Amino acid sequence: MFEPVHGSAPDIAGKGIANPIGQIWSGAMMLEHLGQHEAAITVEKAIASVLENSGPRTADIGGKARTTDVGTAIAGEI
Repeated sequence: MFEPVHGSAPDIAGKGIANPIGQIWSGAMMLEHLGQHEAAITVEKAIASVLENSGPRTADIGGKARTTDVGTAIAGEI
């Protein structure tokens, strides 16, 4: 099983404020484990690109973006 270490965060579920990076990174780790090295690297680079290039950030890392904004930005890098 692959999941981010913070768990399910039921207190913020459905509010659109959760940071999706941990979950997305967990998916990259799963891809690596399954031998999909290039796919894993692609996802990791997409996360890094969004963070390094002033992409959207959720409140926990100093931004005002919603969960979907961050996820969409990372997907756009892929």
